[in-house]
Amino acid sequence: MKRKPTSIRISLWSSFIVIICFMMIPAIYSIITFRLHTSRYDRIIANASLANQLRYIAKVEIQDEIWDIVAGLIPFNDGRQYFMLREVRVGIAEMQKSSAKTGATKELLSVASRTEKTLEKYVSLLETQMTNNASVADNQNVMEQIRIVSSLLDDTLQKFIMSEIESASRVNSQIHQASMCLSIIQIIVSLLALIIAVYASTALYRIIRKPISDMEMHSSKIAKGELSARVERPNVLELDHLAANLNVMAVRIQELLNENIKEQKNLQKAEMRTLQAQITPHFLYNTFDTIIWLAEAEETEEVIEVTKAFSQFFRISLSKGHDWITVDQELEHVKSYLTIQKIRYANILSYSIEVDEGIGSVPMLKLLLQPLVENAIYHGIKNKRGRGNISLVARKIDAFGMKDGGIYFSVSDDGIGFTPERLTEVWAELHQKTDTENLKVYGLYNVNKRLGLYYDKKVSLFIESEYGKGTRISFTIPVNVNVSEVRSV
Repeated sequence: MKRKPTSIRISLWSSFIVIICFMMIPAIYSIITFRLHTSRYDRIIANASLANQLRYIAKVEIQDEIWDIVAGLIPFNDGRQYFMLREVRVGIAEMQKSSAKTGATKELLSVASRTEKTLEKYVSLLETQMTNNASVADNQNVMEQIRIVSSLLDDTLQKFIMSEIESASRVNSQIHQASMCLSIIQIIVSLLALIIAVYASTALYRIIRKPISDMEMHSSKIAKGELSARVERPNVLELDHLAANLNVMAVRIQELLNENIKEQKNLQKAEMRTLQAQITPHFLYNTFDTIIWLAEAEETEEVIEVTKAFSQFFRISLSKGHDWITVDQELEHVKSYLTIQKIRYANILSYSIEVDEGIGSVPMLKLLLQPLVENAIYHGIKNKRGRGNISLVARKIDAFGMKDGGIYFSVSDDGIGFTPERLTEVWAELHQKTDTENLKVYGLYNVNKRLGLYYDKKVSLFIESEYGKGTRISFTIPVNVNVSEVRSV
C-alpha cells in the first residue's frame, strides 16, 4: 500500500500544538485551584469581619440602648433597639448563606440565630412591662436578662469567628499544598515538553535530512556529469516536488547536451560542405579551363586577374581556420568569386556592389555572401535567356534594439525567380531539421543554419521572389558581436 507523503508543516504544527497543550495544563490548574481557594478565603474573611461587627452591636450598642431606656434617658419607642436586632438578624442570615453548610460553623450560626430571637423576646417583654408601668425592679430584671443573652450572643459569635479563622488557616494550608502540586506539575510538564520537543526535532531531522542528503549527493553527481543519476521520491510533501524537479532538470540537461552535440555536428558538417561546395572539381575545372583559354588567347592581364582572384578567394575561404572575418574581407571574397564568374560569363553577367562607409571593420561570420551570389548565378541568371545583373548591398541600419544597430546584406538578381510553389518548397527546405542530404538549396540551407547557430535564432535568411522578375535574398546581423578575436587572413 502506498504510504501517504509526510508534511513537514503538519508535523511541525502537530508538535507545537502538543507542546502548547502540555504547557497549558499548569496554567489551567493554577487558575482553577487559586480561583476556588481565593473565593473561599475571601468568604471566610468577610464572614469574620461581619461577625465582629455583630458582636459589637450585641455586646455594646444594644446593652447601652436598653440601659438608656430603663434609666429613662430616652422613651422606649424612640430607641433603636429593634433596628439593631434586625441588623443582627440579617447579618446572621447572610453568614448562614455563605458559610459551610455542615459542621461546627453551621451549628454556631444556628445557636446565634436562636439567641438573637431570645434576645428579641426579652426586648419585647421589656416593652410590655414599660407600657404597663411595671416596677423598676422588674424592668431591671428584664434588662439583666437582656445583658446575659447579649453576652451569650457575643460569645457565640466569638466562637464563630475562631471557627472561621481555623477555616482560613486550613485554606491557607491548602493553598500552599496547591502551590507545591503546581510546582511538581510544572516540572513534570516541562520534562514532557522537553522530551516531546527532542523527539519531534529528531523525527523531523530524520524526515528532512536523509532526502536532502540524497538530493545533495545526486545533484553533485549531476554537476560532475552523471546525468543518469535520479533522486528517489522522499515521500515528504514539501520535498517531493523538489526531487521531481531535480530529476526533470537532469533529463532536460541531458536533452540539451544531446541537442548541442547534434547542433555542433551539424555545424561542422555544414561548414565542411560549404567549403566542399566552393572547391568542387566542377568549379576548379571551369576556373582552370578559363585560365588556359585566356592564356592560349594571350590574354595576359585577364590570366593574372583570374589567378589573383582565384588565390584571394581560397585564402579568405580557408582564413587559417578562423570563423570570423571583417565585412571588408567577406566582400573581398565575393568580389574574387564574381571576378572569376564575370570573366567566364562575360556575355550574360554583370554585377554591382554598394557598401556604406564605416562598416568595413565590423566582424562577421565568414562565407555568408558567396553562397547567395552562387545561387543567384546558377538558379537565377543561367535559367534566364539574356543578360543578367547581380546587385550586392551592405548597409548599416537600426536593428535589434541596440545602440549600434545592425548591418543589412542583400543579394538581388533579375533572373528567372521562383514560382510561389517553389518558393514555399524552398522555405520548407531551409527550416527542416532532418533528411538534409537531398536538399536542392544546400548552399542557402547552410547559410541559414550557420546564421542561427552563430548569431541568434532571430537572425535568418529572408527571401523575396517573383517568377520572371528575379529574387532578393537578405539577412541582418548585429554590429556588436561577442567575438574574442578577428584575425587577418
